[in-house]
Amino acid sequence: MKENIEKFRELLADQNEWPMLYFFKFIVQNNTEKLNQVKELFADPSTITYKTSRDIKFIGLSCKQWMPDTESIIAIYQKASEVDGLIAL
Repeated sequence: MKENIEKFRELLADQNEWPMLYFFKFIVQNNTEKLNQVKELFADPSTITYKTSRDIKFIGLSCKQWMPDTESIIAIYQKASEVDGLIAL
């Protein structure tokens, strides 16, 4: 995982100027607790959009947030990895 984080950090640092509008996308099971855990990742959860899967078992969450630096983005992904079953896209 550390190796992946370093590659991601380099990719973000090389290609962007800060602050930047960053697009996050996650998929979680349609479960209130898990949805709330993802909402808590963002300073402004009102910017999150939701889309349910056809069978309503999963929900896709998309959110655009202004991020001050690479480390802020990585911190959100690290916290998101603690949500059981979450898929980051």
